[in-house]
Amino acid sequence: MPLNGGDGCIAEARHLATDFLTHARTDRGVAVSARAMDLTQLVVSELVTNARKYALGPMLMELRIVDAMVEITVQDSVRELPVARTVDPHRVGQHGLEIVMAVAEKFHVQIEPAGKRVTACLALADESVDSVGGTDSPRGPA
Repeated sequence: MPLNGGDGCIAEARHLATDFLTHARTDRGVAVSARAMDLTQLVVSELVTNARKYALGPMLMELRIVDAMVEITVQDSVRELPVARTVDPHRVGQHGLEIVMAVAEKFHVQIEPAGKRVTACLALADESVDSVGGTDSPRGPA
């Protein structure tokens, strides 16, 4: 999905991600927990925010379901690796990459001729399932 990098692109990306997972759940029967829905919106927001902040121009967001995970990729035009800052409890803001890396099951960056692709993967279902009720149970704090 192309994103123009304008003021509304972060909210647009979150809505596209929500629609994607809702469609996967209702039309394809994919198990998507409420936690996965929330974390996907968070990761999309952080990755698109970083791309908008550090790269000029349009970007691409790709969402795929692979092996019971949602794979979120944001491609931008800067050929530099993003760097998570060291922990500093006094720093206000600039924690986005730290957050993404903390909640993602997998995270990687691929430098390409025209920029980079930042990918984070999140589990779609919570780790444990209530065998009696069949409902997702909490996975614990993120």
